[in-house]
Amino acid sequence: MAPSAPTDRGAPTKRVRSQTLYVPSYSHIYIRNARRSLNLATTLSIRNTSRDVPITLSTIDYYDSQGEHVRSYVDTARTLGPLASTYVVVDMDDIRGGVGANFIMQWHAEQPVSPPVVETVMITGANTQGISFRSPARVLREERVSTDTAGQQSTARP
Repeated sequence: MAPSAPTDRGAPTKRVRSQTLYVPSYSHIYIRNARRSLNLATTLSIRNTSRDVPITLSTIDYYDSQGEHVRSYVDTARTLGPLASTYVVVDMDDIRGGVGANFIMQWHAEQPVSPPVVETVMITGANTQGISFRSPARVLREERVSTDTAGQQSTARP
């Protein structure tokens, strides 16, 4: 009998010390044509996935479709405990962001952690229509920690 192939347990979990994230958002969307739109309430959800290590949120900035800064949601750094979550809400009546709105968010941790889950959820219940959708964050920059085959950690910044 031939020996069995090793079991693939998946790639090791990526560990990072910090990230700058781009999170798409929509303050309204067009329906039928560019003259009719529905306003959306937006929730930016931030979830620390580490069981042991807090992360620090240093920047949550909101930009409009032209790339102009609309608002900052963090005045001073804010700590998010292990497995904790927080959110930012852009009210349905605040359409300053437009259809190309976005958040730029920065976070860091004292030691490598699994990256937080960051996404926006947009929703409206106007009239008889209900629409909701989500948009995940995209990494613009991060300080990664990878483990080589000998178990040593190294840092990389793409």
